Amino acid sequence: MKHLHLGLAWLLLFATRSEAQSVAAIATEVDAVYPQSEGLYLDLHRNPELSFHEEKTAAKLAAGLRGLGYTVTTGVGHTGVVGILKNGDGPVVMLRTELDALPVEEKTGLPYASTVRTKDDNGVDVGVMHACGHDVHMSSWMGTARIMASTRARWRGTLMLIGQPAEEGGGGARAMLADGLFTRFPRPDYAVAVHDDARDPAGIIGYHAGAILSNANTVKITIYGRGGHGARPESTVDPIVIAARTVLALQTIVSREISPFDPAVVTVGSIHGGTKANIIPSEVNLELTVRSLTDAVREHLLSAIHRIVNAEAAAAGAPREPRVEVTDGGYALVNDPAMTQRVAVALVRELGPEKVQDRPPEMVSEDFSEFQRLGVPTLMLRIGAVERTKYDAAMKSGAALPSLHSALFAPDHEPTMKAAIAAEVITLRELMPANAGITSK
Repeated sequence: MKHLHLGLAWLLLFATRSEAQSVAAIATEVDAVYPQSEGLYLDLHRNPELSFHEEKTAAKLAAGLRGLGYTVTTGVGHTGVVGILKNGDGPVVMLRTELDALPVEEKTGLPYASTVRTKDDNGVDVGVMHACGHDVHMSSWMGTARIMASTRARWRGTLMLIGQPAEEGGGGARAMLADGLFTRFPRPDYAVAVHDDARDPAGIIGYHAGAILSNANTVKITIYGRGGHGARPESTVDPIVIAARTVLALQTIVSREISPFDPAVVTVGSIHGGTKANIIPSEVNLELTVRSLTDAVREHLLSAIHRIVNAEAAAAGAPREPRVEVTDGGYALVNDPAMTQRVAVALVRELGPEKVQDRPPEMVSEDFSEFQRLGVPTLMLRIGAVERTKYDAAMKSGAALPSLHSALFAPDHEPTMKAAIAAEVITLRELMPANAGITSK
């Protein structure tokens, strides 16, 4: 028994030393490319561009890839970038980053904060900010591109780097696919992406097998009534009252029609009607966001919304049925289970279990799912982005941390980017091992 304990102790010591050596090795590679990635990050953060207007952003990424020896094509799906690096026989692996920023006026107070203002597609003057961390993603992506180009003995296959426009609007992935992403260029065997996470400390790498992000639909509802004087409601059909009843009834869909084990969201985010206190309007407009993780739940939610909206209008004697318009906002993102498990094992082996954690799904959406729906196994990793001291203080006090899309969101960019680069490099090398394409005789 004594010898058994000694043997286990030696195995644990060897594993600990091996893990420490791996962490040190990847950290050295990341540290070597970080200064250039940080310079790019500060530039991109100061100079954000809106969806499908990322001309200067795309040009910077394209120039960086060309300088590293990638074959680069620009203008794919409007402003998309594709960089190809062939390195012998092996799998084709696609690594995606997003290019676009949000119409948000930055209020972080950072010395490199964006002061950009522009006209959006509706002609409205807006501030522009990388409030979702796409600047972190792009800068990390470029650091990974640099490491992969300089360490070709460590992997074999074809690396396909894409800079995707308009993720925030949900049309960028489809635009690239419509422009021949999988026909003009090699069809990937795997697709990989990372996304920063405003809920976790900087440097934590999150993974999860299966559905991780939600289906999303926008539903616009117009409820019709019969307008008139507010002092004579009996001569009208009040659409504001119908809308109020409808909003309350919609809350019962998730609470009473969907299993507690099936995540679902029905949120009424906008309601507009009327112009003056003593005028009953002739119509009221509602806008909803509807989220789910499965197609079956999505269909139930949308069907129930139609049923309730029509029933409330009929109960009030509305002169006509409401108009219900459903917009497809994206599909649930499902991490391929086998691919996720394979990569998670490699990440834990290289970085240690304290840095790599299984994280639960959330009800936001992403058009990275468009590639998965075409049959490409996909994996999105989450990278914690919150400064550790701020995270600890928030956990202690219960205070809310700024979320993604907030004017106050400011990632702790150095540990976040270093973790993203390390995660991407380890993932790519795992999926494109140096012996790929080599068969024994």
